Amino acid sequence: MKVTRDGRRINVDVSADGAGLVSHAGSGLLAGIADRVGLTAALSDVLGGMRERRGGHDAGRVLRDLAVMLADGGDCLSDLRAVRDQAPLFGAVASDSTAFRVIDKIASTPGLLDAIDRAHARARAQVWKLTGAPERVTIDVDATLLTSHSDKEGAAGNFKGGYGFHPLLAYCDETREALAGVLRPGNAGANTASDQIQVAEAALKQIPREHIETIDVLLRVDSAGASHELLAWASAANIRFSVGLDLRENVRTAILEIPIRAGSQRSTRMEPSAPTDRSQSSATWTCRAGRSGRG
Repeated sequence: MKVTRDGRRINVDVSADGAGLVSHAGSGLLAGIADRVGLTAALSDVLGGMRERRGGHDAGRVLRDLAVMLADGGDCLSDLRAVRDQAPLFGAVASDSTAFRVIDKIASTPGLLDAIDRAHARARAQVWKLTGAPERVTIDVDATLLTSHSDKEGAAGNFKGGYGFHPLLAYCDETREALAGVLRPGNAGANTASDQIQVAEAALKQIPREHIETIDVLLRVDSAGASHELLAWASAANIRFSVGLDLRENVRTAILEIPIRAGSQRSTRMEPSAPTDRSQSSATWTCRAGRSGRG
């Protein structure tokens, strides 16, 4: 197995015993992929102005190491030590205080979060060029609850009686890629249409420009997406959508009274399935629209 330390390739032998052993070797592969597809370089490029001195840590590499730490199971800034202790794999890793300053500067400087999004899009375009673009992009939008065990900025009580955060995330189902996310307090609503539109727009910007006009895009949300505001936005943008809706008798009757237009699909059948924590029974609407006018 080959990994890169500060731009220089070194060989790592996978062995169960012997001297010179390292843990977290798989995390070294993750860091190497970020380097090879250009993500680290793209982050370094857009955050280059943050470097205060020539010998300081590169902000792009700091973000890469933080992402590797999270993927490796870390959940707080001090867990960066697990990466820092593996110098043969990752090279020089920033201290906790340096990493905090990088995060704080990004959060407090207008435009830097958008710059990071652009860096992600550049790297994703390279990955799709190497692996091939999917025929369809299904954007799955869903909220998730994260528990905070102490009073943190933005933490609040949630609808399940817990305390913490309620971020809204968008993933590409076909490639399993994380496309976008919106940080929200714990008391944010799961069906807030303005937040769903915000994360969906951010996800669309992650589709490479050479594919955005031709690729088939489907927006998929559970019953939290059954709102006029979200579906009107999707229709205006000529984006197909699939949302869940509680299938009560009055809803079934109303659906059957709507004329079916050419190119639309409608189903009110109750399909047998194992109960989930999201919904016991629901109908799904899938509407088709053209691609023209998608921004």
